[in-house]
Amino acid sequence: MKDGNFIDYVKLHVSSGKGGSGSSHLHREKYLEKGGPDGGDGGRGGHVILKGNENLWTLIEFSFKRHLKAGHGGNGSKQRSTGSDGEDIYIDVPLGTVIRDTDTEEIINEVTSHNEEIIIAEGGMGGRGNWHFKSSTNQTPRYSQPGIDGQERNITLELKVLADVGLVGFPNAGKSTLLSVITSAKPKIANYEFTTLKPNLGIVKYRDFQSFVVADIPGIIEGAAEGKGLGYRFLRHIERNSTLLFLIPCDADDIKEQYDILLDELRRYNPELLDKDRLIAVSKTDMLDEELKAELDEQLKEDFNGIPYVFISSVAQTGLQKLKDELWKILNKDPEA
Repeated sequence: MKDGNFIDYVKLHVSSGKGGSGSSHLHREKYLEKGGPDGGDGGRGGHVILKGNENLWTLIEFSFKRHLKAGHGGNGSKQRSTGSDGEDIYIDVPLGTVIRDTDTEEIINEVTSHNEEIIIAEGGMGGRGNWHFKSSTNQTPRYSQPGIDGQERNITLELKVLADVGLVGFPNAGKSTLLSVITSAKPKIANYEFTTLKPNLGIVKYRDFQSFVVADIPGIIEGAAEGKGLGYRFLRHIERNSTLLFLIPCDADDIKEQYDILLDELRRYNPELLDKDRLIAVSKTDMLDEELKAELDEQLKEDFNGIPYVFISSVAQTGLQKLKDELWKILNKDPEA
């Protein structure tokens, strides 16, 4: 997915360095014509290493640089001198990056902490010099080992946004507007579907200088689990959120039906998403008078059967403190409870 400077999916071709060749040098000095073998070992080829960087939030660096190659190891030399190791290449990636083998689709690893290092392609070993092969029956071996070739592989980097709360809703449900009023984020807002084409993160300032992170993610449509609309490009970002906030406007034809559709798309993508804590925010309630709101409240108590929900209006900025309180309560509940 690409929008502006935000890129969360790239394919790379990486190559580690070849090991240096061992030396088959024979020791020579002015008064020593037939010295023994003293060829040194070749140096190790450079590794390709992924490194977590908490200051990054996008994979844009790889937009125009898809081939990455580490340095080759140096050859061994006389006096048993070992060749220099090839230069390792470090690839800084945002936290929450999943590394996948492009050819097999197998997940290799994922980066979740700052300065965490993961070797993606190991450099080839250097060859051994001829002094290793000296024996009682072969005093002057004139052969050595070549270096081992490095590895080449195709990898895919997928960024999954790390946030405490993920906003879930249909396109144009008002997620970006809500994020803009409860955080200092400045997401793009307009009255048409798929205004949000990339995840937006915002920090919600809570009481006593505490805070938590909310991610506004592109809206779901029916069939998203099969790739329709923004499909799984959106859904994978939800996997990192500990709590899901479902945003459904009060003027929806059927609030419970919209909730069920959203829940079903999550289930079809990854059933484990249903184990996450949930909160429902019924938005745009500034359009309702107190009588209609009371009727809707009674209906939702029956429909949601214990699932917590709150009434909010991002425009009128009502119910927002209660929303923050409920989210904070969920995020900090006792896991044993």
